[in-house]
Amino acid sequence: MNWGNKLLLVFVAFASLIGYMVYRCTNTPVNLVTAEYYKDELAYQDVIDATNNANALRTKASLAQTGSAIEVQLPDEMKARKIKGSILFYCPYNSGNDRRIELSLDSNASQLLDIKKFSKGFYKVKIDWNDQHKHYYTEEPFTINALAKQ
Repeated sequence: MNWGNKLLLVFVAFASLIGYMVYRCTNTPVNLVTAEYYKDELAYQDVIDATNNANALRTKASLAQTGSAIEVQLPDEMKARKIKGSILFYCPYNSGNDRRIELSLDSNASQLLDIKKFSKGFYKVKIDWNDQHKHYYTEEPFTINALAKQ
């Protein structure tokens, strides 16, 4: 085999490798943290202020897995207040597991969520709520155990 054929073989192998890489890149799913990351980044100062408001409360929001439910407990100061907000269960490794739930609190500022609506694994739980005067935000890591769905 002469040097011209070897050169042609190298070019064909290189082009095949590039074609394979393009094919793999276009078929790999890309999960962004949020689809509207630019808009969310512009409004991030609101999240900082809301986090500071939540940190200024005497008690913190908490999450607990109890059998077949997840209990979300807002701080004691939120009892008997009109609260509006949402809870985002953000799964960093699979956006298909993300769940957004509207807050529907009882008189003790707590809410029970059915665990069957979730997949087991690690979540970042983002609780965002407003009372009549201030905006609050807190973020906590939370793991849903495999035994909870049984």
